[in-house]
Amino acid sequence: MKILLKGGTVVSGDEASLKDVLVEDEIIIGVGCDLSDENAKIVDVSGKFLFPGFIDAHTHFDLEAAGTITADDFNTGSRAALLGGTTTVIDFATQYRGESLNHAFAHWMNKAKDKASCDYGFHMAISDWNPGVAEEITDMLEMGVSSFKLYMTYDDMMVSDKQIYEVLKRLKELGGIAGVHCENSGLIKALVAEQKKLGNSGAACHPISRPAEVEAEAISRLCRIAELAEAPIIIVHLSSKLGYEEVLRARARGQKVYLETCTQYLLLDDERYKLPYPEGFKYIIAPPLRKKDDQSCLWEALAEGEIQTLSTDHCSFTLKQKLASEKDFSLVPGGMPGVQDRGVLVYSYGVKENKISLTQMCKLLSENPAKLYGAFPQKGSISEGADADIVVFDPEERGVISVKTQAYNMDYAPFEGFETCGRVNDVYLRGNKVVEDGRVIAEHGGRFLKRGGFNL
Repeated sequence: MKILLKGGTVVSGDEASLKDVLVEDEIIIGVGCDLSDENAKIVDVSGKFLFPGFIDAHTHFDLEAAGTITADDFNTGSRAALLGGTTTVIDFATQYRGESLNHAFAHWMNKAKDKASCDYGFHMAISDWNPGVAEEITDMLEMGVSSFKLYMTYDDMMVSDKQIYEVLKRLKELGGIAGVHCENSGLIKALVAEQKKLGNSGAACHPISRPAEVEAEAISRLCRIAELAEAPIIIVHLSSKLGYEEVLRARARGQKVYLETCTQYLLLDDERYKLPYPEGFKYIIAPPLRKKDDQSCLWEALAEGEIQTLSTDHCSFTLKQKLASEKDFSLVPGGMPGVQDRGVLVYSYGVKENKISLTQMCKLLSENPAKLYGAFPQKGSISEGADADIVVFDPEERGVISVKTQAYNMDYAPFEGFETCGRVNDVYLRGNKVVEDGRVIAEHGGRFLKRGGFNL
């Protein structure tokens, strides 16, 4: 069946122009002005923006963490993603200690099978590095997992500086790339202990125990390790000006360092931790929310093209899960939801406030993640031969974010009350309409995305 979307403004990373889009089965077969096809169903999208399906390259669905499991699995998480215009997520398949990478990959494939409503890929999170695992990197690349995750904190996941170096060397050899969670574990433990010694346990202690210096030190150390390994790296969920400055120093030395930030670091600040109990506990994430100066720095870096991708780090926990720690901030599972809200928030508070352009929004949410994670031009592009993943976005419709209208398996909304301009009206996943007028109308059609090497 052919579909002809007529009258819309097609947005790419280079331009936004009036064009028609012709889709046959799952593929885009034509993009241009005044297209016609007597066998196609005509869909009038006049006045709407047509974005390539958004890609969220940082989600945690069905993840075991802090003695519990995230509230959203691939069923609820992927439905929420579609409502936000995200047609592809790249989640984290986690290798727990003692497991092989092949076992971890199979485990996560089983989590997503028959549940995902959007397409999905995986980064492989490595916690147990040894010669056998090093050999398995080849298996991962052959199966379409071309990116990996390393943690510099969390006792059950962190790897040593020696292991980071060895992983980066191996990935450089084979053509993979690593994204790294950068926080200094030892400093966090010392600062948490100081707060406990003072008798403090509330949410306000969280940013004190994980200050920007903790992130900046880890970024600096990682960059020096990567310099010795002569390997490219990705800094995930960058939150601070201090951390950003360390990246600029590394780039000035000639290093290839890619950056990701997240919606919450652009729109929420550390004043949230001062809210009365239990409100402040809702915002415990790692790295923590920062100050308004950090937000300004990140927006400027986005506008200048210095940050390549804008993800969510969607990692949802209900209020009950957050409060199971008996008011101890250090035991609260860190994370918040975001896949449903990202697109409309970036448009409302980025594009409409002239902090970034419409084409930059497309780069950050679609084009750059597709390139960085080896899926372009199959994903991230409205062009002939690409998957027909298309977001029909109404730039005029207004709304308010509310727990009452979100699709997350959650009992609160971190962005509650944020007024929005713009709305995801319809979404096509490989040519199939899966969202119509803001409602999911087709579920569980997601497929595993096999990816190649990065090319950004």
